[in-house]
Amino acid sequence: MAATAVTGGAISRGYNFASNWEQNAPLTEEQQAAIVALSHAVADRPYPPNLVQEKATGPEDGMNIFAKDSRIEDSGAIDAALVNTNQFYKWFTELEAAMKSETEEKYQHYVKSLAERIQTCDNILNQVDETLELFNELQLQHQTVATKTKTLHDACDRLLMEKQKLVEFAECLRAKLNYFDELENFANSFNSPSMNVAHDSFLPLLKRLDDCISYVESNLQYAESSVYSLKLRQLQSRALGMIRSYVLSVLKNASSQVQTAIKSNAANQASVSEGVEASVIYVRFKAAANELKSVLEEIESRRSRKEYAQFLLECHKLYCELRLSLVRGIFLQRISEFSKKQDLPSLARSCCAYLMQACQLEHQLFAYFFPSSSEDISSLSPLIDPLCTYLYDTLRPRLIHEVNLDILCELVDIFKVEVLAEQVKRRGEPLAGLQPTFERTLADVHERLTFRARTYIRREIANYLPVDEDLDYPAKLEQSAATHSESSSSPDVSKTWYPPLEKTISCLSKLYRCLEPAVFTGLAQEAVEVCSSSIQKASKQIAKRSSIMDSQLFLIKFLLILREQIAPFDIEFSVTHKELDFSHLLEHLRRILRGQASLFEWTRPNSLARTLSPRVLESQIDAKKELEKSLKATCEEFIMSVTKLIVDPMLSFVTKVTAVKQTLHSASLHPKVDSAINKPVKDHAFASPEKIAEILDKVHTAIQQELQGVTIKMKLYLHSPATRAILFKPIKTNIVEAHAQVQSILISEYSPKDIQNIFTAVDLEDLQAQLDNLM
Repeated sequence: MAATAVTGGAISRGYNFASNWEQNAPLTEEQQAAIVALSHAVADRPYPPNLVQEKATGPEDGMNIFAKDSRIEDSGAIDAALVNTNQFYKWFTELEAAMKSETEEKYQHYVKSLAERIQTCDNILNQVDETLELFNELQLQHQTVATKTKTLHDACDRLLMEKQKLVEFAECLRAKLNYFDELENFANSFNSPSMNVAHDSFLPLLKRLDDCISYVESNLQYAESSVYSLKLRQLQSRALGMIRSYVLSVLKNASSQVQTAIKSNAANQASVSEGVEASVIYVRFKAAANELKSVLEEIESRRSRKEYAQFLLECHKLYCELRLSLVRGIFLQRISEFSKKQDLPSLARSCCAYLMQACQLEHQLFAYFFPSSSEDISSLSPLIDPLCTYLYDTLRPRLIHEVNLDILCELVDIFKVEVLAEQVKRRGEPLAGLQPTFERTLADVHERLTFRARTYIRREIANYLPVDEDLDYPAKLEQSAATHSESSSSPDVSKTWYPPLEKTISCLSKLYRCLEPAVFTGLAQEAVEVCSSSIQKASKQIAKRSSIMDSQLFLIKFLLILREQIAPFDIEFSVTHKELDFSHLLEHLRRILRGQASLFEWTRPNSLARTLSPRVLESQIDAKKELEKSLKATCEEFIMSVTKLIVDPMLSFVTKVTAVKQTLHSASLHPKVDSAINKPVKDHAFASPEKIAEILDKVHTAIQQELQGVTIKMKLYLHSPATRAILFKPIKTNIVEAHAQVQSILISEYSPKDIQNIFTAVDLEDLQAQLDNLM
C-alpha cells in the first residue's frame, strides 16, 4: 500500500508538472516553428517492415486474407484470423492495450525505483535527525564541561592573584619595616667608638639614615612614626656633629701648617713675597685639607634638605673665618705698602688689582672644596666683604679730600673702565662679589667729582676776576698773529681764548665721560651759563678799555667758540627747576582774619588744608638757547653799528627826505598849511646838491677807510672765512641798500643835470664787487 501511495503521489506530481509545462517553459516562435515542421515531417508514418513487404507482394497475389492470417500466426501477433470488422477492432483494441502495457511497464519500473529511493532518503533523513540529536546532546555536555573548566581556571587565577598580592604586600611591608628596623643598626654604628667620618661605611650609613628620615616623615600616619622620626633626627644630629668636628679639625690643622710655613718664611724675609704667598696660602692649604673634599661634596649633594643646607652654611662660614684669619694679615700688609709708596690713582689701581687677584684665587680654592656652592657669590661673602671693607676704608679718606679734577677723573676711568668693564665683567663669576664695593667706591668718586666740579665752576669761571692781560684785546690777538707768522709750527689757538672759556671747555671735556648724563647735563648747563655771563662781563670791560667794536667782536668770537665746542656733547643743555610758591598764603590768611574763610571747613575750596598747600612752579632754563640768543643779539648789534659807521650820513639823509615827503603828503590833504613848509625836497638846505655830494664823499671815504679797518679786525677776531662772510653779508646788503635808496631819491626828486653835478652814478653791482673784495 505504501508503494501504491508513493506511486500515486509520483504520478500526481508528474501530471501537475506536465500541465504546468507550457506555462513554466514557454517556447519561442522559432522553437514552435521547428515543432510544426517536425510534425509535418512525421505525419506520413512509414509502414512496418513486414507490412511494407506485404504491400510489395499484394498486387501479384491479390487480397488473400488467408495468406495474411498465416503470416500473422507465424509472427505470433495474432492468435486468430480476423474475419470481420469487429474482430479487427477487437484485435486492434487488444493490440493497443498490449502496446500501452508494454509502454507503461518501464515507467512503472521507474516509479518503483523512485519509491525505493525515496524510502532510502527518508531512512537517511531519519538517521541524520537522530545523529543531530546526538550531536546536540554532546554539545550540551561539552558546554557543561567547558563551564566547569572555566570556573576552575578562574578560581586558580584568583588564587594566584591573591597569592601575588600577598607576596607583594609582604615585600612592601618588609620594605617599609626596613626603614624602622634600621634604627637599631644606626644607633649601634654611630655610637660605636671605632666609627668616625673617615670610615668607609660612614657616608653610606649617613645616606641610608637620610632616606629613613625622609620616609618616616613622609608617612606620619604610621604607628609610632613620630617617635622613630625623633630618634632618627637625633642620630642625624650626632652624625652632623661628628662631621662638623672633623671639618673643623682638618681646617685648623691645615691653617696651622700654613701659619707655620708663613712664620718660617717671614723669619728669613721682611715680608712675604707674592710667590711664597701663593704657594703657601693656597697650594699648601689645598693639599692639607684635601681629605675634606669627598665629605663636603657629599654634604653639597644633599643641600636640598633644610638641615644640610644649614650645615653647609656653617661650613662656609667656618671655612671663610679660617681663610680670613690667614689672608687678613698679608692683605693689610700689602695695602699698607701700596698706600705709603703710591699716589691716589696708582694706589687705587694697585689695590684693586691685588684684591681681584686674591678674590680669584680664593674663589678657585673655594670651588675646589665646594664645587656646587661656588656659583653662589654670597657663599664667600664672610671672606670677601672684610677685605673689600678694608680696601674701601683705605681709599675713601683720600677720595673725599682730593681736590684735583684730573685725579678724580682718572679714578673714575680706573673704576669704571679698567676695573668694572674690563676685569669684573670679563672674568665674571669669580669677581662678582667685588662689584658692589667697586660700584660704591665709584659712586663716592662721582659724588666728590660733582662737588669739586661745582666748586670749580663757581670759583674759576663764575667768580673769575680777569687781569689786564686777559682783557688786552686786540693786542693779544695781534701778538699771537705775529708769533704765528714768525713760527712755522701750528699755533695753540686755546692760548688766545678768554680763561673762563678755556676752563669751561676743559672742565666739560673731562667730565663728559666720567659722570652720568643727568648729572653732567646739570653741570654743563650751569657751566655754559656762567661762562657766557663771564664773557659778556669781559666784553663790557673791553668796551671801556679799547672800543665797542672790539668788545662786540670779542663777544662774537668767544660765544661762537663756546657754541662750537659744546656741540659734540650729546646732551640737552636745559634744566627744569621746581619751586614751592607760598605767595598766595598771605591773601588767604587775610581772608581768614576778616572772617571770609574758616579754618575748619575742610571741604570748602578755601579750607586750611588747601590754603596751606604750596604751588609747584616749574621753570626750564636752556643754556644753549640763551647762548644762541646772546650771540644773535651781539651779531645784530655789530651789524647795525658797522652799518651806521659807514652809511650813517645816507641813512640820516633818507630819514629827512622821508619826513619831508610825509609833510608834503599831509600838506596836499590840508591846503591851509604854511606854504614855506611845503617846499620840494631839493629846495631844503640838507638836500642841496652840495650837501648830497658831501654825504656821498663821506660814505665813499668810510668805505675805503673805516670799512677796511672793520674787515681787518674781523679777520683778526674771526679766523673762519665762512663766519666772516656770514657776518659781513648783512653789512654789505645794508650799504648797497642805502646807496639804492639815495639813488632812487635823486632820480625821483632831482633833474638829470643836478644829478650830473652832484656825482657820477655808482653802479650797484660794482659797489657789491668792491665790497666783496674787502673780504
